[in-house]
Amino acid sequence: MKSSAIRQRFVDYFVARGHAERPSSPLVPANDPTLLFTNAGMVQFKEVFLGLEVPRYRRAATAQKCVRAGGKHNDLEEVGRTARHHTFFEMLGNFSFGDYFKAEAIEYAWGFLTDEMGLDRDRMYVTVHRSDDEAAELWGEVAGVPRSRVFRMGDRENFWQMADTGPCGPCSEIHYDLRPAAEASAEISQSDFERLSEIGELLELWNLVFMQFDRGADGIQAPLPAPSIDTGLGLERLASVMQGADSNYHTDLFLPLIDRVAEVVGRGYEPGSRKGVSYRVLADHARACAFLLADGVYPANEGRGYVLRRILRRAVRHAWLLGRRDPTLAKVAGAAIDEMGAAYPELESARDAIVSSVLAEERRFLATVDGGMERLARLAPPRRRDGDRWPAIPGAEAFKLYDTFGFPLDLTRLVAEERGYGVDEEGFAAAMEEQRRRSRAAAIEGKGGEVPSAAGIAPDRDGELEDAGLVSAFVGYDVLTTRTEVLHARGDRDGGAELVLRERPFYAEAGGQVADRGTVRELEGRWALEVERTVERGGVYLVRGAVSGDYDSRRARGSAVEAAVDPRRRRDVERSHTATHLLHAALRSVLGAHVRQRGSLVAPARLRFDFAHTAPLEADELGEVGRLVSEGAWASHPVTATLKPYAEAVADGAIALFGEKYGEEVRVVEIPGVSAELCGGTHVRHTGEIGPFVIVSETGVAAGVRRIEALTGRAATSHLGGYRRRVKGLAELLKCSPEGVERRVAELHAANAELEELVDALQQGGGGGEILAEASFEAAGRTLQYRGVRLQLRGASDAREWGDRYRRVPGAGVAVVAAQMTGGKCALFAFASDVAVAAGLRADSVVREFASKVGGRGGGRAHSAQAGVGDPRGLDEVVRSGAKILTNLVKG
Repeated sequence: MKSSAIRQRFVDYFVARGHAERPSSPLVPANDPTLLFTNAGMVQFKEVFLGLEVPRYRRAATAQKCVRAGGKHNDLEEVGRTARHHTFFEMLGNFSFGDYFKAEAIEYAWGFLTDEMGLDRDRMYVTVHRSDDEAAELWGEVAGVPRSRVFRMGDRENFWQMADTGPCGPCSEIHYDLRPAAEASAEISQSDFERLSEIGELLELWNLVFMQFDRGADGIQAPLPAPSIDTGLGLERLASVMQGADSNYHTDLFLPLIDRVAEVVGRGYEPGSRKGVSYRVLADHARACAFLLADGVYPANEGRGYVLRRILRRAVRHAWLLGRRDPTLAKVAGAAIDEMGAAYPELESARDAIVSSVLAEERRFLATVDGGMERLARLAPPRRRDGDRWPAIPGAEAFKLYDTFGFPLDLTRLVAEERGYGVDEEGFAAAMEEQRRRSRAAAIEGKGGEVPSAAGIAPDRDGELEDAGLVSAFVGYDVLTTRTEVLHARGDRDGGAELVLRERPFYAEAGGQVADRGTVRELEGRWALEVERTVERGGVYLVRGAVSGDYDSRRARGSAVEAAVDPRRRRDVERSHTATHLLHAALRSVLGAHVRQRGSLVAPARLRFDFAHTAPLEADELGEVGRLVSEGAWASHPVTATLKPYAEAVADGAIALFGEKYGEEVRVVEIPGVSAELCGGTHVRHTGEIGPFVIVSETGVAAGVRRIEALTGRAATSHLGGYRRRVKGLAELLKCSPEGVERRVAELHAANAELEELVDALQQGGGGGEILAEASFEAAGRTLQYRGVRLQLRGASDAREWGDRYRRVPGAGVAVVAAQMTGGKCALFAFASDVAVAAGLRADSVVREFASKVGGRGGGRAHSAQAGVGDPRGLDEVVRSGAKILTNLVKG
């Protein structure tokens, strides 16, 4: 049975039993900084299990994409070496939120495996927690599993908890016997079960978690009022059983990718060989990279991006072991998209971005691999005599390989082990921490030594607001001014006040849109509040600001007030917000469907829009984006907002923002024929209200993330007016018309270039300097030429250009330049040709010898070096006697 059929039959089986089919959540968990990646099916329901969210369904089933390659759950080192470890995998799961419990979970799981999948009952064993008598009995009563096939295990194997405190409970696992039929039919003991599980002959297929307790800080486990179910069935493992494969890698999920590796490498796959590991690594890592990139993770030097970069570079290393010196993984990633695109359409829509990102990262790393491997070869030669080298590569050197050449520690460790060396990992960690310390210090210094802190709004003290059951309805989509009632008030004139209004026209900061400002005035005129912020605390919305008049929080409760949004500011914000939707659509039109919003700021008259894209925009691309947005504004399209079921909205093509969580019903903001997005913000009624739109910058803010900043309305008009004033001022300076500024600047630039060329020609031809000495000398059996020169130079780059030209002259040997720099400073430069370096005369050694005679010192590389001059009075004489100095240097 194909894996795609297994996946679909699982979902259909549970839908037929009253479960809501839920789509896989992204690999980057929404609003959960505790996890690097989604690593289990329950992650998207975490807030439901914690009681923070109430779903509209009591049962659910999912096929969840997962990654375990960083943090607590890290299988990276085992990938390719074992039959079951992967970075990316799929977890099939069914969930009950206070609906059914152990009996039904056992019945459903057993029925799916035996009746639906047709697995042999006599090959299955079950584990339960040692304290869970109920589950042990139910396996017999509900599923008919003999007691001899139910084994009791401890906390490590059969107890699950979300964290140190909170929901937890025992679990029960279903194992499948992979041994030949004769062995599988025999009874086994508890110790046999544990031994066979350890060596992989009993395969864990499904884990049923019975979430029935709430563990407190004191360790006491109180029964949950609504026990729940969370299960996980590994698709790759079930596919290996259904397809009779000896490894997950030998199922239809991986074999097409391994075949692609063999095609690219030009050699067939040999599973039992050492090189077989590399084929499996490339197949696994191609899947992980494709899915991570599709979900907006791009290679970077920290966080999730670093994990992706590590996976990519590990794959490049294994391609290298297979003899590949050209990009390989990008081709295998394309095959992964071919195989998985039907089940996960986001792969197909992001195909170009995935392949180009993998290709760029491969090329970047391959460019450094040679240098890194060369350095590793020097640090750890394959054959060594005792005492010649360190028994382990020093931590500082391992860190340099990481920092300079991009070698992750595991790659250095792998190469070192192949050569018989260890790695000082403690030293590596210390060097890494020192770099982080310097980075933190630099960041704080860049902020003037100040670390930003949260301020302004008081916390929800002991659930004061939430417990009061306060509800503040937002009416600001329809009105900007309303009469309402103060439900709750706190604070005083000295510290500002916070109010909860029954109805509020003020938009609270959310989704990148800044909060409204305005006023709240008591109808009898006794006090007023200038609204500075509107925020959510404990599920309740508050308006906050400075108060004036006779305000008292106790008397303010129950007061009749008029709440009014600043209309000018709101309209400016709406212009910016609708412009971001036009901008998003324009970027997708010009760059491709892989473009997705990665953050935004919607403020009065200006906007900042971050989006997924791997390269800077070309001038023509940026111009086309600006043109499309402006034409969208000029067309004065209507802007509509409607409420729809989430599934219907997405099916209709509405864009859901990456990392956001949505309820069953969503608000769709649509510009017909241009854009449709799930959005809770405020917008103009017609795009014509946006007015002028001007892009002011396009920059990179992170790996794979670009940022556009733009202006709308009055701010755009002011910006363009400023440009007109500056152009007029330039025209006056250049003594031409504003229309002629560009031509006049081009003329001045050309004239300046001619002067630069003249200066270079004078210097090259000797007109800018003087030859102090030319002579021959012997070195390593060769006759070499020496030239000593005095030059007037603008800077060190001029000297290096002179030296590069000198080294290309036929018969060049060693040249020493006494340089008079701009500002009167003197310096020495030495240049050595390839012939001179081969004869043992390196430029860095030469410059140190010459500089020592005039009170200076310096250094550099083999072909080019520089030194300071302590006493310039004897500089010319030293340069004139250069051939003699070089002869003595050669003799040692």
